Amino acid sequence: MDPGREQTALKERIGAQLQATVLPDKIRVEEALTLFASFYREPASIEMLLERFGLGEKRQTFFEKLSGGQKQRLALALAMVNNPELVLLDEPTVGLDAQLRRDIYALIERFREERRTTLLTTHYIEEAERLCDRVAIIDHGQVIASGTPRELVQHSGKGARIEVSLAKPVSSDRLKQLDAVTDCRQVDGKYFIHAQPTAVAVAALVHFLEADGNSLLDLHIAQPTLEDVFVEMTGRRMED
Repeated sequence: MDPGREQTALKERIGAQLQATVLPDKIRVEEALTLFASFYREPASIEMLLERFGLGEKRQTFFEKLSGGQKQRLALALAMVNNPELVLLDEPTVGLDAQLRRDIYALIERFREERRTTLLTTHYIEEAERLCDRVAIIDHGQVIASGTPRELVQHSGKGARIEVSLAKPVSSDRLKQLDAVTDCRQVDGKYFIHAQPTAVAVAALVHFLEADGNSLLDLHIAQPTLEDVFVEMTGRRMED
């Protein structure tokens, strides 16, 4: 659809929740939903929205009296008031505690179950991993990578991270020379080895330690995360 020529028809099919939703202090929850519903030809049921977003008991509450989580649920309800096919969500859980974030996650997961397309912007990497079928990493306004979370993780150049404790110290440079090891550093007596493929690196490590008269005290393997990929591609962490 052409936004210039078909603006009204396009708005009927799109819902949006902004990072900060500002309503008049004295507007009531049900009143706000009724007002927004009046903008569309085929709005969703107000009763259904109140129930779905857990606002039934707050229907007569003024906007200024709502908690942060309730205001965010109202913002999502307003985004769904026209029963949209495409939902735009701008950092819907920013500033919320862990329990409220999980509640919002459940609502967004329901959007997906209903086959709605949801475009979500977030600085919380766990949201992208949990909620998104496809992820785009944006750095300084440019999309530098996109794909499913699994695809992005698989393209990590450093591979899995192997954390090991050894009976005797060894030079990190020697460990870097092992098969499939891409990097190694020592921190507080532990060795952090990046490897790909992991099985080859572990086998090479065991063989090296046996030949060197050394032994493993502890070994833990962690697969790269989406945050690892973000840091690798941008050189900075999400909070930067």
